[in-house]
Parts: sequence; C-alpha cells; structure tokens
Amino acid sequence: MMSLMLATTMMAMDQTIANVALPNIQGSLSASQDQASWILTSYIVCSAIAVPVLGWICARLGRKRVFLGAVATFTIASVACGLSGTIGQIVLFRAIQGISGAALMPLSQAILLDIYPVQDHRSAMTIWGLGAIMGPIMGPVVGGWITDTLDWRWVFFINVPISIIAFAGIAFCVSETKTSNSQRLDLFGFLTLGLGVGACQLMLDRGETKDWFGSSEIWTEAIVAALAFYLFIAHSLTTKKPFINPVLFRDRNFVFTAFAGILQSALFVTVLSLQPSFFQDLLGYPVLLSGWAMAPRGVGILMGSLIANRLRWVDFRVLIISGFLITSFGIWQMTEFSLNVDLMPILSSGLIQGVGAGFVFGTISSISFSTLPAELRTEGAGVYWLIRNFGTSIAISLVETRFSEHEQLFHSYLSEHIRPDNSLAQAPFAPPGAGFSTLGLMNFDAAVGQQAAMLSYIDGFRMISLAALLAIPFVLMLQKPPATRMPVTAE
Repeated sequence: MMSLMLATTMMAMDQTIANVALPNIQGSLSASQDQASWILTSYIVCSAIAVPVLGWICARLGRKRVFLGAVATFTIASVACGLSGTIGQIVLFRAIQGISGAALMPLSQAILLDIYPVQDHRSAMTIWGLGAIMGPIMGPVVGGWITDTLDWRWVFFINVPISIIAFAGIAFCVSETKTSNSQRLDLFGFLTLGLGVGACQLMLDRGETKDWFGSSEIWTEAIVAALAFYLFIAHSLTTKKPFINPVLFRDRNFVFTAFAGILQSALFVTVLSLQPSFFQDLLGYPVLLSGWAMAPRGVGILMGSLIANRLRWVDFRVLIISGFLITSFGIWQMTEFSLNVDLMPILSSGLIQGVGAGFVFGTISSISFSTLPAELRTEGAGVYWLIRNFGTSIAISLVETRFSEHEQLFHSYLSEHIRPDNSLAQAPFAPPGAGFSTLGLMNFDAAVGQQAAMLSYIDGFRMISLAALLAIPFVLMLQKPPATRMPVTAE
C-alpha cells in the first residue's frame, strides 16, 4: 500500500510541481513563454495518449513488470529533466515522464483492488486516494519552496528518492500476474484513439493562448481530433475485437462513476488551476505563501476520508452526494472574496472543500470497479482514468476561457462608468492617484483591471460551485454492489 501510494503521489505531484517553477525555467533556458508552456503540455498530452494501451501491455508483459518499468523510466526522465540544458531537451524528457507516469495511477488502483477483499475496498481506496489527491496540492507548496530555496532543477531531482523507495517496495511486495501472448492489439483502434486524444488535448491546452478558432493551429487540431474519433468509433463498432472492450460500458457503476468522477476531478482541479494566479497576481502573495494558502485542502481531505471510512454503514450514494454538496458549499464561500479578503476565509473554504473531496474520492474509487469482473480491472482502470482526465481537461479549458472572456467584459463594463459626470469617479470614492489626467486615467485603468479580474474569479468560482450539482443524477444511478464476495488475490 505504501509503495503504491508513493508512486501515485509522485505522479500526481508532478502534474503541478513544475507550474510554479516555470518562470525560472523559462529564464534559465532563455525560452519564450510559448516554448515554456510545452513543458506542461508535453507531459499532459503524452500521459493521455499512453493510458489506453495499458491493458494490452500488462497482458503481454505482466502488471508488476510494467509498473516497475514505469517507475524506473519516470525516475530516469526526471533526472534528465533536471540536467537539461535546452528547452527542447526538457520538453522531450517531460514527454517521456508523461508516457511512463500514465501507468502509475491506474495500475496502482487495479493492484489494490485485487489484493484487498471486496469488504475492504472502500478503506483501501480511501488510503490510496490520499496519495492521489494530495499530490496536486503538495505540488505548488513543494515546488515553491524548492524554487525559492534551492534551484528549479531540484523540482525534478526530488523524484529520485521517492522512486527508489517505491520501486523497492513494489519489487518485494507485489506479485506478478500471468502473461498471455494470445491477446491481439487492435493497432488501428489504438492509433486512431491516441491521435484523437492527443490532438484534442493539444487543442484544449493551447486554445486559450491561441485565441481558439481564430487560429489555424486550433482548427487543424480540432479537425484531426474529430476525424480520428470518428474512425475509432466506426472501427470499434464493426470489428470483432476492438481496442477497448465494450463489456466495460455495460457496467452501470463503471460508466456512471466515471462521469461523476469527471465532475469530482473538475471541481478539485479547476479551483487549483485558478488559485495560484488569484493569490499571486491579484492578492500579491509570494509563491511560498500561495502554496501554503492551498494546504488546508489537504488537511480537509484527510479529515473527510477518515470520517467517510467510519461511516461505512451509511449508503455510499448518501456519502458521495454529501461530499459533492460540502465541496460546492466550500467553493461557494469563495464567491464572497474581495481584493481585501483576509487569510482566514481562504483557509476555511479550502478546508471545507477538502472535507467534501475526502468524502467522495475513496468511496467513488471503490464503487467504480465493484461490479466489474476482476479480469477487466487493469484495462478498466486505464479507460476510467482516461475518461476522468480527459473530462477534467475539458472542464479546465471551459473555466479558463470563460474567465478570460468575462474579464474583458467586466473591464469594458466598468470602464463605461469612468466619466467626469459620475460622482463615484470623483474623490473620495476614486482610487488613490486616479483622475482624468493622463496619469490619473492610467491609475483608473489599473484599478478597473483589478476589479474586473476579481469579478471574473467570483464568476468562475460560482460556476464551479453550481457544477457540483450535476453529479447528483449520476450518483443516484449507481447500484449497490454485492454484499459479499470471496477475496480476489493477484496471481
């Protein structure tokens, strides 16, 4: 359990740890902002493409070998990232990190579901979920401290001791599964799905910076993604052995928890994606304080997970819905923030959101595979995390696009009222230094820009909070798993 948690935490933390170090990396390697963004994009895109093929690779090589190979490759790529001397090198090694890291979360979940009996699945998933969900929270804190204290290269070197411990634990404690050379890879299905996921992920990740469909690049990626997905679906419906086993989508719990999981991840990750710029750019927090301001979420997750584990006698649907409502309430509190907000409301809202996430994550992870045949768990875990991550990427792009558009709208609306005949644009209501001289108008514009950004953040938090309610219908569609089942062990 501890070895699998370490590997999962390392992978999850690497999704956010490089974000705070990005300006330092950009300056050190003399890269443009667009080039530096590929450090994040390459990791995300390659991780998304690699996930679907996990089931086939594990069937051929064995799940333990694949896991150990993924941890070793991830470690070597991390060291190579830290030693990189050009932007091209670090983008390449981040891509390798993404490919190898894609296996860690789905396989660790599948292994735990096999080695624990069904009655202990919720407890196991709760403990494992702490590592999976704490990683993105720890990333900005650890990354900010390392960047301020040491050097950005240690953001990648920190993976080495974690990987060594995880590798040793998995090597000694995890049993190997049987291998089979008879399982055929649907190459056309894999290539079309991989191309579609990769092109769509690129479109979502770069759309905001490229003005969406005002850019020929985004149009190209959208057309490639649509064509690839069409070919994948058409091929899957007409071939005897498609790349993704259709039996997975006949399982009600698997399908509906995947969609509920999208919303759960979206609530969690979209807030995390908005908060660093909110703290640093708008409130003026230093990088390290910005990271610590997000830390109470981790404490809340621990509290929520422990409480949910003690309430195993409660219907799991009640627990999940309660978690979504608590998370929604915590995010709604952020709609009351202003430019003068104190630190305490920020910390308390994060704590409440963490408690809600703790209720949801472990419970929903155990229910996802509760009615799925054991032989489909490895493939199911890969598909499950592909759906969740892909849906979360769409949610992040929607929120960031809405934020950018509304910031411009609010700026335009507020600017209309900066007129000499408006008494509220005069002293004592006007901001310090603002007036109708050239310098005064510049001060007015800066103040309006801050207020427009604040209104956009409030609008974004409100939208994310209400989105939590969309998960309730999916949760109500879940069915209760069998009360008892013989323990399943890894072969």
